[in-house]
Formats: sequence, C-alpha cells, structure tokens
Amino acid sequence: MNEAGGMASSEKIGALQTRVQRLLAPSLLEQVPRDHQQSDAAFKRRRIVAAIALVLGTTLLGLSLATDPGDSAFYPLTISVAAVWLIGGFTSGPLHLGRIPFRGSLRRPLVTPLVTGLLAGAVFVVGALIVAQIEPIRKIIDTVLQHAQQGNTALIFFVTLLNGASEEVFFRGALFAAIGRKHPIPISVVIYSLVTIATGNPMLVFAAVLMGTLFGFQRRASGGILAPMITHLVWSVIMLLALPPIIIK
Repeated sequence: MNEAGGMASSEKIGALQTRVQRLLAPSLLEQVPRDHQQSDAAFKRRRIVAAIALVLGTTLLGLSLATDPGDSAFYPLTISVAAVWLIGGFTSGPLHLGRIPFRGSLRRPLVTPLVTGLLAGAVFVVGALIVAQIEPIRKIIDTVLQHAQQGNTALIFFVTLLNGASEEVFFRGALFAAIGRKHPIPISVVIYSLVTIATGNPMLVFAAVLMGTLFGFQRRASGGILAPMITHLVWSVIMLLALPPIIIK
C-alpha cells in the first residue's frame, strides 16, 4: 500500500510538473515570430535616449531611497524616477506589447504572466520566512519596507505600481531593444542590477537579478513588454502586502 501510494504521489507530482511546464514554457522559452526591425539611425537614437534615461533615472533612484522613511520627499522623487523611465521608454522608439502562443494562435499574454507573478511572489514569501530568522539580512530588507510601513498606504501602492510598470516600459522595452540581438537577457539583467545598486540595498539588487532574469525571458519569448509588466505588478503587490508582516518586528 505504501509503495502504491508513493507511486501515485509521484505520478501526481509528475503530472503537475507537466502542466506547469506547458503553461509557462510558451511565455518563457518559445520565441514567437516578430518583425521589429529598425534602421541604423533609429537604433542609434534609441541607444542614446536609453543612455540618458539610465543616468537620470539611476541618480533619482538613489536619491529616493536615501530619504528617511516617512519623508514626504520620497513620493515626488519616486514619481520622478517613474517619469524618467516612461519618457525614456516611449521617446526611444516603438514599443510592443507582445504575444504568446495559446491553443494554436498568438494572443496577448494575460493569464500566464499573472500566474507567473503569483508563483514568483510565493517563492519570495517562502524566502522571506527563511531570511526573517537571519537578523543581518532581515535588517537590510527592513530598511526598505520602512518606507511602506511609515508612509501613506494609498501613495505607497500608487508609486509601487507606477514604478513597476515604468521599469518594464524602459528596461524590457527601450533598453532591451537598444541592446540588440546578442545576449539581450544577461546584458539587460546586468544593467538593471547595476542601476539597483544606487539604492544601496543588496537585497534589492538580489531581487533585481532574479526578477530581471525572469522578466528578460518573458520579454524575449513574447517580443513585448505586456507579459513582464503583468508579472512585475502582481509580484510587487504580493511583496508589498506579504513582506512587512514577516520582516518588520
């Protein structure tokens, strides 16, 4: 009976893994056909705009996280960061929403990136439960969460969602396209992580590496920013709601 039960459990796990693979593979690994060609002049212009936005956005990001929790300057600074990413993204050149295969046709990615965001959020919550027991790491995360804890809840949600969406417009939109066809995922992750260093928080950099990689695969597979944007927003909301009760003591 135990052996039979074990085999049944293994079969169920295997079936679940197969379902997850079928659900996520089209949005992460299978690249849909697309024609996003640009002229050399347009490509050069995109790179120049992206470089300028990177300098401005990184500077403002560092200033925003350098404010004390509860400081009213935090909100205009974070909104300014989002404005730089949005302006840089939309003025750099054409952006695309992207599509993923679904039941024999190509559709806008909606449900799959939502599920991906929920799974990513669950992984980070489990990680938070672990690192909450490690005091030095817990304190590092706590310094960021204090902005959410001591700030206006509605404004915190607004700037979190605004910055999440604007980051995808720029980093998986303008910047990803500006990199070109050679190694766009690792290069974009490195740049995304280097920008995050401006926050002075190693745990934010760690999150940028992990999530930037995930967003990069979504961008490459779908050819657009919609999938990583949905995942980013879902993950951000989970982090905003779940982490403070776990980390802040």
